Amino acid sequence: MKIKAVLFDLGGTLVKTSSIPEVMKKILETYDIERSTEEIEQARKAADEHVDIEELPVLGDEFWVRWNTQILEHIGILKNVPFLAEKITKLWWHHANVELYPDAEKTLKSLKQSGLKVGLITNGLESDVREILPKVGLTEFFDVEVASNTVGKMKPNREMFLHALKKLEVLPQEALFIGDMLEQDYKGAKKSGLKALLIDRRGNIKDEDVEKIESLTNLLKYI
Repeated sequence: MKIKAVLFDLGGTLVKTSSIPEVMKKILETYDIERSTEEIEQARKAADEHVDIEELPVLGDEFWVRWNTQILEHIGILKNVPFLAEKITKLWWHHANVELYPDAEKTLKSLKQSGLKVGLITNGLESDVREILPKVGLTEFFDVEVASNTVGKMKPNREMFLHALKKLEVLPQEALFIGDMLEQDYKGAKKSGLKALLIDRRGNIKDEDVEKIESLTNLLKYI
């Protein structure tokens, strides 16, 4: 069946950003707090054990405030923790150095010119999407944008994919989804009835059963 819509994951697929430790280090430095990226990364891993990512769609930005609080406590910050945790959340995208992958810009333009519907499905929040898209020149580019708090679920939950398809008025078999995460993106889309490609720019995925591409420009031959 002919492809009528192409949908994308956001982070790691269309855009790249600074790492979590790098961003947090920059923000903390604005408050005269010095910590290494190694310290922050270890604290991040510890924080991940104390929060449930599945709560993100329900809690929204409050989830990140709680997550930041855990990190701050693990790197030994004792003063003004609630204030800092909230500031890190609010300032995050001002320090994240967001940019489009070169292959993303070229591919998106080609898809738009071909008349295909183009959509976005991300496990980030709607607030993240509103921050990111203007930075990379994609405001009002997508025909549909689905974030985790749009439907209260996260990929690989099929509701994420089916909500986008309903908005686009296309059938699952008429849509192609591209993402960089094997379970959340590729398998989530396949189980929801969509065609799927895994973007694997560094060749890390060795599973021969996975249909993957090394550049987004390669997806054009699947249309």
